[in-house]
Amino acid sequence: MVSIGELHDQWRSHCLTKQGASEDTPFGPEALVFKVEGKMFALLMKRKQGLALNLKCDPQEALIIRESFEAVIPGYHMNKKHWNTVYLDQGLDESLIAGWIADSYNLVVQSLPKKTRIKYLGDN
Repeated sequence: MVSIGELHDQWRSHCLTKQGASEDTPFGPEALVFKVEGKMFALLMKRKQGLALNLKCDPQEALIIRESFEAVIPGYHMNKKHWNTVYLDQGLDESLIAGWIADSYNLVVQSLPKKTRIKYLGDN
């Protein structure tokens, strides 16, 4: 079984693989915030319930994901319409979590000004 520390390091490393990703601790050392161009796409934190990752999500998808997975709840301390909290230590398939991280990152990149967005997506 993987420890909370190992899971934390695994998903921290994964978030930092995203192009232009940076890490910050504006809410204190217990919450790692991952940003692209200064905009948050993930927040990794330890909570009483376990290791959690807040991710941006399309509002319709957010509802579907929450209804489908007990380990996913409305975003903790976030706009619950646009953010989900995913508990990483509750047996979710890693490919699902990686996909949700990619979706969150892509939503943030899509919201960037076109000139900036081109660096990440090409001329779309």
